[in-house]
Amino acid sequence: MSEIILHHYDTSPFSEKVRIMLGVKALNWRSVIQPVIMPKPDLVPLTGGYRRIPVLQIGADVYCDTQVILAELDARHPRPPVVKGADWAVNLWADRLFFQTTVAVVFGEIGDNVPQAFRDDREKLSGRPFDIEAMKAVAGPMRGQWRAHAAWIERGLGNHDFLGGSTPSLADIAAYMNIWWLGRAAPGPAASLLEGLTKTIGWRARMEALGHGRREEMAPAEALEAARAATPANPPPSDPHDPSGLAPGAMVAVRADDYGRDPIEGRLVAINAERIVVAREAGELDLIHVHFPRAGYGVSAA
Repeated sequence: MSEIILHHYDTSPFSEKVRIMLGVKALNWRSVIQPVIMPKPDLVPLTGGYRRIPVLQIGADVYCDTQVILAELDARHPRPPVVKGADWAVNLWADRLFFQTTVAVVFGEIGDNVPQAFRDDREKLSGRPFDIEAMKAVAGPMRGQWRAHAAWIERGLGNHDFLGGSTPSLADIAAYMNIWWLGRAAPGPAASLLEGLTKTIGWRARMEALGHGRREEMAPAEALEAARAATPANPPPSDPHDPSGLAPGAMVAVRADDYGRDPIEGRLVAINAERIVVAREAGELDLIHVHFPRAGYGVSAA
């Protein structure tokens, strides 16, 4: 089996989700540090234009968005199991509602120290102004919302160590991202907003103790060579009743529906309720299969 390669950077909250999954599974993996902002010359050849972090690479298969990354890791390494009940719905809550609240609180606190190059990059990524003054203005009300989200974790823990019971689940991994990021970026406000949520504070320590598995650094050029030397794995089955009306072989464009909407074009390989897979002739890298989750992404004929 090809090795697990994670393209990420250490301060990325979404990358922390994947790193914790790697810790839960006690996996060996290679770490490729990518730039925080564009350009990303060693990432775009793999993804065909997708620029968000993290990206998972296993040989010539490239997985974009933590939803599909976590699903692939769990499928390839099913022990210990982590997906329970409605965990994928919890994951989407953490990625969207809770994360946007965390964004407002974080940048309301640290916005004045954010470099202009980062602001410009995130404006291009989101298609909206990166307005620090507006974030500072809403940070106060959003603190109350952030604590409300955290209180859901408090109630969800009940008498258990984790949201999933006695062992960590995908719900824990997803929710922890926001707690981790606020604590890292603005530790003072994080401590204040978690005050009195004693179960959540204990849970945070247990999540941190899970670690990140066994990490080994890798040069970006080595990751590109790994893709060049590999061939994509067999794709998942397609759903003949997919509402898009698209079938394998069609030329398509895939876009995120929230931000970073640059289209990634290729030949459709598979489409079903969980995943969209496109094949790309990636120049000197030959053939790459790029995987996207179905929820949160649109696909159309190119």
